[in-house]
Amino acid sequence: MTTGVALQYSRSAGRQPRLVLDPVMVAATFCLLLAGLVMVASASVNVAERQSGDPFFYFERQLLSALVGCVFAGGLLLVPIALWQRAAPTLLIGSFALLLLVLIPGLGHEVNGSRRWIRIAFLNFQPSELARWLLLTYTAVYAVRHQAELKSSAQGFFKPLAVLLAAALLLLFEPDFGAAVVLCVTGTAVLFVAGARLRDLLLVCAIGGAGIAVVAMSSGYRLERLTAFLNPWADPFKSGFQLTQSLIAIGRGEWFGVGLGSSIQKLFYLPEAHTDFVFAVMAEEFGLFGVAIVVVAFLTLVLRSLRLARVAADAGMPLHACIAAAFGVWLGLQAFINIGVNMGLLPTKGLTLPLMSYGRSSMLVTLAWIGMLLRVHHEVAASGRSAIGSEARST
Repeated sequence: MTTGVALQYSRSAGRQPRLVLDPVMVAATFCLLLAGLVMVASASVNVAERQSGDPFFYFERQLLSALVGCVFAGGLLLVPIALWQRAAPTLLIGSFALLLLVLIPGLGHEVNGSRRWIRIAFLNFQPSELARWLLLTYTAVYAVRHQAELKSSAQGFFKPLAVLLAAALLLLFEPDFGAAVVLCVTGTAVLFVAGARLRDLLLVCAIGGAGIAVVAMSSGYRLERLTAFLNPWADPFKSGFQLTQSLIAIGRGEWFGVGLGSSIQKLFYLPEAHTDFVFAVMAEEFGLFGVAIVVVAFLTLVLRSLRLARVAADAGMPLHACIAAAFGVWLGLQAFINIGVNMGLLPTKGLTLPLMSYGRSSMLVTLAWIGMLLRVHHEVAASGRSAIGSEARST
């Protein structure tokens, strides 16, 4: 149970309503945000100086993205969830438009063989980050509106799933295999929370597992990335290079690390040290102690989101429950995959660590989504039908 933090905001007439925030969720978010900013500065200082002459080139842009993202979060905190429900068709159209735009020659910007970005002034924006959020929100709205059909027939389950698969197919064209998997898994979890039958879920899991295997084996590039992690030392200078360098960094950290800024692996040994492998640099500089703090912060955010989903469902607010569950599953899954990749437990996927890896699109969207999640918490508390609401009224 948490004690809501009540903040007053002005209203033109009538009694001033209270905006109820979850202090634990806010604290965990800022813990990860600050840790991420420190690690981006440390992990990128050498590569930034070599590429631009400014050692804080990446840090300054990440800091600006974090500040703008906090503004977005504050704005979305004031947007009622009912508005998202009414905007469902726009969310669907907008998400597919974003995924298609990046594939158009001349608009999509290619980096390292993947066409995932669109240049907007000085910003390389990754449309798939925003599209996934919008699409998962649409899925939550659809599932609630068609809850009776979802609970009673396989057709009600497979209709929204077909939409998710179409979006995943567009992600594979970029290609972004990891993002496609995260989208489908999170969307399926949302449908299950909304009431989909267990037998339909198990059938989809079986088909999905087989489909992932087929897609992975259809490309030599994907298959190589999926199997290289099993024994990276077999080819430590090619297919296993990233993982071997990551494991060396994690091993050097031991209990308390080598100290902030003292990482050796970030000195052009570990590729993408400030993006996909920022966790390995953090493990090297802060050891198991620093890793434990970050993992606990992620677990806190995930568990608070899932708890909020349960409380909202008990209060008779299914849309709020689905939105909270979507964030919790997405955050937990993406963090687990990134950390697993860094530790050699999973094949390389190219997924960033939310709130910590360098990535301005990811930072903006994640913070905006957290603002939406805090709005869900506020509305559940304000409904007076949950334990959260009882605590808020008592403060």
